[in-house]
Amino acid sequence: MVKTRTYSDYCVEATALLGKQIKLGRKQRKWTEHDLASRANISRATLQKIEKGDLSCAIGLVFEVANLVGIKLFDSEHMPLRKHIERVDDKIALLPKYVRQGSQVVDDDF
Repeated sequence: MVKTRTYSDYCVEATALLGKQIKLGRKQRKWTEHDLASRANISRATLQKIEKGDLSCAIGLVFEVANLVGIKLFDSEHMPLRKHIERVDDKIALLPKYVRQGSQVVDDDF
């Protein structure tokens, strides 16, 4: 039995938006689907899925294609991506190493 995965509306819309931005970037560079797929070392069919916002595409492939057409996902002019990673690492270091669910309250009222 195949399980179908459900995604939030936000996730579906964000993926669709990123796919459209990738398509726009490709067309602005006057690249064909074949050109961009070759540059990303993926099949044309996979590129078409990415541009349609297909949620089954590997995130690494989507990020690589986005980078090739010049889409900056997390990078800004003020702070390079490496600095963002360092800031998040610093925050993670302040948190406990393991996360546990809270203890259950014992109902001992007889």
